Amino acid sequence: MLVQPSTLQSKKTMEQPNKSYINSLSGGDKVFEQKLINIIKNEFPDEKEVYFNNLAEKKYKNAAGNVHKLKHKISILGLEKSYETAVAFENNLLEGSTELQNEFESILIIITNYLQKL
Repeated sequence: MLVQPSTLQSKKTMEQPNKSYINSLSGGDKVFEQKLINIIKNEFPDEKEVYFNNLAEKKYKNAAGNVHKLKHKISILGLEKSYETAVAFENNLLEGSTELQNEFESILIIITNYLQKL
């Protein structure tokens, strides 16, 4: 059975990444915050590329694993509804369905743009 997140976001009301969770995790330690941001900025493009490659090759189980890794970054960047979408898309991929692909890839674009500004 294909999974849908409880509430799909429209592109107009798409939530925006933020550093709230990172700030609370760091307890005000700016060096720690920057290290965490740098890790995300370094890992995200590679993980995203591997996801797109697996999807293009129709390796849906591998792509689901990529989504699994990416959803943790989605969560760290404070994207709660997007995290739900990622979970649902991961489950769909495990069943061989690409339903929610466009929604998930919209999230990737938003994160890419956000990280480029940091």
